[in-house]
Amino acid sequence: VQVVESGGGLVQPGGSLRLSCAASGFTLNHYAIGWFRRAPGKEREGVSCITSGGTTYYADSVKGRFTISRDNTKNTVYLQMNSLKSEDTAVYYCARENWCRPQYYSDSFNYTPLYWGQGTQVTVSS
Repeated sequence: VQVVESGGGLVQPGGSLRLSCAASGFTLNHYAIGWFRRAPGKEREGVSCITSGGTTYYADSVKGRFTISRDNTKNTVYLQMNSLKSEDTAVYYCARENWCRPQYYSDSFNYTPLYWGQGTQVTVSS
């Protein structure tokens, strides 16, 4: 079982990025995928989650700006991030779940997933 994040980079405030979470070793459409992040010097926080059926959840801090989606044919989940702010700067991680735990859409991510990736760095700066 493996999930691998990609798509991070440096972007100006107000810009956009699309992160990808590529799954291997399991059938993606049987599982939920969640995103969480860790900013420098801060605790982890939830970002978003999508169930196997396509129901989506978002933390208040990203609601209306981020969109999570999945393409089971490509074994990939996407996180489209628009209107990026400096406070979105963080390492973003995706994880495989059986269901969308509330931690994925809350300010505090006090949980350790069983399967998660190495992360991708997102830096929002002018």
